[in-house]
Amino acid sequence: MPGRSFHGIPILLDEAESQLRESLRQDLRLLAQEIGERNLSHRYPQLIEAAEFIEQMLHDAGYQVRRQEITVRGKMVWNIDAQCTGHSHPQEIIVVGAHYDTVPGSPGANDNGSAVVANLALARAFARVTRERTVRFAFFVNEEFPYYMTDGMGSLRYAQHCRANCENIVGMISLETIGCYLDEPLTQRYPIGLLRHLYPTTGNFVAVVGNLRSRRLVHGAIRGIRRAQFPSEGMAAPQWLKDIFRSDHAAFWHCGYPALMITDTANFRYPYYHTSEDTVDKINYPALARVVTALKESLVELVG
Repeated sequence: MPGRSFHGIPILLDEAESQLRESLRQDLRLLAQEIGERNLSHRYPQLIEAAEFIEQMLHDAGYQVRRQEITVRGKMVWNIDAQCTGHSHPQEIIVVGAHYDTVPGSPGANDNGSAVVANLALARAFARVTRERTVRFAFFVNEEFPYYMTDGMGSLRYAQHCRANCENIVGMISLETIGCYLDEPLTQRYPIGLLRHLYPTTGNFVAVVGNLRSRRLVHGAIRGIRRAQFPSEGMAAPQWLKDIFRSDHAAFWHCGYPALMITDTANFRYPYYHTSEDTVDKINYPALARVVTALKESLVELVG
């Protein structure tokens, strides 16, 4: 990976990051506490309410908001996106995506509310800034079981639509559970034992994970994050490591696009993953605000 991960004591939050932290906290309270569990199987009205909340936030930021409607099990659901068109290479598109559904029984503060509110914050930051490439902020329905990698998965339908329309997606970034950061030793686990000899065992970093075909995208993303001085680790992994598939980026791989996942590593660190205890009080808001700041730098690296 380019550069080195940041180590040491982080500087105090400045005023802008303090405001960002409170904005993230407020958005997440609305999404994961007031709306709460949201999925097609058990909480369909809440799923629709979450979609409308996202649309309103994007509209308030000044975007023209688009829906991609799909019918799953006889019910209408939809993906949402909004974009800033690039000025010199508008046909080259970077998609930043997060799924807004939850597993049954969970309010989904970290999975995946943390990523949704981070993506909203990124959309606000880029709303009035024109870059070389087009950046598109997408919010996907039905990532969770039983829809993952089926015809009912929102991101798969979205990626298929992009491919059918010959859109030049030069990179897709999937934000997935990015709210848990722990400074205690031995708080980080891995799917295979070998990785703990290569990567930290303290769960205070954000991980950038891609496949071998997406390694250039991984390098660009982590270069920006490290420029912002947030602890980060990267991996361009072979496809036999099945845990690298566990989010919406896999749908873009399926359609031939380069893609990666940015994550706090979910159940390999976060003890409340897919439980009723995945609540707003479990989120590390100062770290989440720093991650969003680092993601801004990462996007600048990718879109010019």
